[in-house]
Amino acid sequence: MPEKDVAIVGVGSSDFRRLYADKGRPNDVYQLAAEAFRDALDDCGADKRDIDGLLCINIGYGRFGEMTGLTGPAFVHDLEGTGRMSGVALQEAYALVQSGTAEMVACVYATNGRTAGLKYGGGDADPAGAYDAMYGMTSTGAYVSMMYQRYSTLYGAPEDALAPLAVNNRANGARNPIAVFQKEISRDEYMDSRFIAEPLRKLDYCIINDGAVAFIVTTADRARGLRKKPVRVAATAGRAELSRSYISPDFYYSTSAAVAEELYKKAGMGPDDIDCMQVYDNFLPTILFTLEGFGHAPRGGAWEWVRDGRIELGGERPLNTSGGHTSESYMQGFALHVEAVRQLRGEAGERQVENCRTAQYMCVSPIVTAHVLVAD
Repeated sequence: MPEKDVAIVGVGSSDFRRLYADKGRPNDVYQLAAEAFRDALDDCGADKRDIDGLLCINIGYGRFGEMTGLTGPAFVHDLEGTGRMSGVALQEAYALVQSGTAEMVACVYATNGRTAGLKYGGGDADPAGAYDAMYGMTSTGAYVSMMYQRYSTLYGAPEDALAPLAVNNRANGARNPIAVFQKEISRDEYMDSRFIAEPLRKLDYCIINDGAVAFIVTTADRARGLRKKPVRVAATAGRAELSRSYISPDFYYSTSAAVAEELYKKAGMGPDDIDCMQVYDNFLPTILFTLEGFGHAPRGGAWEWVRDGRIELGGERPLNTSGGHTSESYMQGFALHVEAVRQLRGEAGERQVENCRTAQYMCVSPIVTAHVLVAD
C-alpha cells in the first residue's frame, strides 16, 4: 500500500495569559479541552462528525467524548499526561492516518495544574526512589539539574550559560498575546533569579498553568478541502531511553543522534534546512542537550552556539518563538506543535519568522521524538 501524505489541518489553544491572570477562578480540565477542540475544528472548518480518531492526553476519552458529543469514533486512546507524549501523540495520529485506521484524528491535551495546586517535586517518593529522596531528589528538575552540573563540568559552561535561552523565551513571549509572561528580561535579571535546584534557577523552570491544546491530523487529500493551508508532516521519528530516573549519562545524546539520523533521512533535509525550531523545554538545559543531539550545535558547544542572536527572531535559527514553556505556557509540548503550525501558515503576528517554510519539533526525554513539518 503506498504511503499517504499526512498533514495537520486545525489547531486550537487556550488564552494562557487570561487563565493565569484570573487566579480566583478554578478551571475544569474537560471544559478547557472542549474549548480547544472546538477551536481546532473551527480553525480547519471541519465538523466533529468528521473526527473518527480521538487521542486524549491527561484526560479520559470517555468523559471527553460524552461531553463533546463525539461518541462514535473508530479509534480512541488515552495517553499519560507527560511531556514526552506530545511527540508520541502526533506519531500515533500519523500512523493511524497512514494505515487507514482513521481518516481524521483529533489530539486533545488539557491541564488545570494551577487550579489544582500541582507541584513538581517535594512529595512522597515511591519505594524505588526512597534513597534518592533522602538527598532531595524528588523532582524531574532535580535530576535535570544534576545532569546539567555534569554537562557544565565536562564542557566548561559558565554560570550564565543558560541566560540567552531564558532571555530569548521572554522576548518571544512579549510578542505573543496569549503568553503567560510578556515582560522581557535581561541577563542580570536572570542571574538574580533564585536557585531552585542549584545550578538551576527559577527562570530555568517551566510554568505551572491551566490550559488546553488540540490539533487535527488527516490525509493531504482530505486537507485540500478544508479552510486553512495544511502543514505536512514531512517526517517523524522517535526512540526510547528508559530508566527509573530522569537521567542520561550522555544527556540523551546517543538516542537523540539516532532519532536525528532517521528523521533527516526520511525528510530529505538536515539542520541547515530548518527555518524555526520548537524545542521541548521543561527545564532550559534540555534545550542545549537537544540542539547537540539533533546536530544543530556541536557536542558540548551548544551553550556557545546559542549566544549572539543566533536563536532569536531574525537570527539564523529562531527557537521557541511563542515563548516556550518558561514564558508562553507549560502544555507539555503540545502548544509548541501549535506554534510550529502557526509559523508555517504565517499566522504568528509580531513573532513571525520571515519566509518560514520548515519547522522542527524536538523533545529530548526518556522518549525522544522529533518531526519536520513543512508548509505546502
